[in-house]
Amino acid sequence: MSDKPTPGPDLADLRQRIDTIDSELLRLISERAACAQEVAHVKTADDPDAVFYRPEREAQVLRRVMENNPGPLHGEEMARLFREIMSACLALEKPIKVAFLGPEGTFTQQAALKHFGHSAISRPMAAIDEVFREVEAGAVNYGVVPVENSTEGVVNNTLDSFMDSGLHISGEVVLRIHHHLLISSITRQDKISRIYSHPQSFAQCRKWLDAHYPHAERIAVSSNAEAARMVKTEWHSAAIAGDMAAQLYGLDHVAEKIEDRPDNSTRFLIIGNESVPPSGNDKTSLVVAMRNEPGVLHELLEPFHRHHVDLTRLETRPSRTGAWNYVFFIDFKGHMEQPEIASALEEVKQRASDMKVLGSYPVGVL
Repeated sequence: MSDKPTPGPDLADLRQRIDTIDSELLRLISERAACAQEVAHVKTADDPDAVFYRPEREAQVLRRVMENNPGPLHGEEMARLFREIMSACLALEKPIKVAFLGPEGTFTQQAALKHFGHSAISRPMAAIDEVFREVEAGAVNYGVVPVENSTEGVVNNTLDSFMDSGLHISGEVVLRIHHHLLISSITRQDKISRIYSHPQSFAQCRKWLDAHYPHAERIAVSSNAEAARMVKTEWHSAAIAGDMAAQLYGLDHVAEKIEDRPDNSTRFLIIGNESVPPSGNDKTSLVVAMRNEPGVLHELLEPFHRHHVDLTRLETRPSRTGAWNYVFFIDFKGHMEQPEIASALEEVKQRASDMKVLGSYPVGVL
């Protein structure tokens, strides 16, 4: 007697199972949204000016999703799904308004949507200092600005804006940057003689361009999104830009991921008016002005070493108060409310001519 294998579910059974699961997901998401509305009512009853977006709470939820994710979806993919659910639920309470370095289609807008979800209202600004002004004026709740690239270094305009601003850093986003060579429907691909892009993108794709388009004129513009817009009407031009710009302007890919370094990434900061409580995995940023004396760098760093504070970045910028004086921008692990961090900061403050904590905020989850 031969054993016959037990037949598995057929396609109709699997589809019926998916329909049942989808119905349950719909019910649970709707229940979560209704709960979010109740949270809004409770908050506004206690405080008409209550803050609805809590960066530390959102970071904790997303970390828990990734830690408890059973698969087969990757943890980051599952967290992105939850981010969009949270974004939509938060919009029921009070839609978040976010300013970003524009125009539309830039990597900064992509970072804003990655952090806040697609239910946030995003507004493009022409310059980094305009993003700061919009947040300071209360026209938007938060701003998103680039601060450093893994290959090209820091964005000095952002550091300079912090020196004049009282805003706080409330979060960070690290975005993998992929550049593509794009053309429009009227472009003659065999006649490309001009390529538009942002100067930093040209620098990040230099080797590829030298190998594939050594004779094409490279024209620097204010953003990759602007580059994508310009090739729409030029038959002999191409643009270097990302997927969002390609979709926005309906461009086609000639070549994908042409950046010279595959690990190319940019870090963006979220700026707002409120301080952020500890989330359990945080980072702190500050700016310190030191007197121009021998051994000043050792004097600045020694308290961090003694209190076992892990520095992650140290940048120097010329001070605006006098020639040959400098200010230091410092990032380190931990929250300023932790006792060892507070002790180190107090010692640095006593040694510095000026110190400003820009913010403690959750380490980027996605």
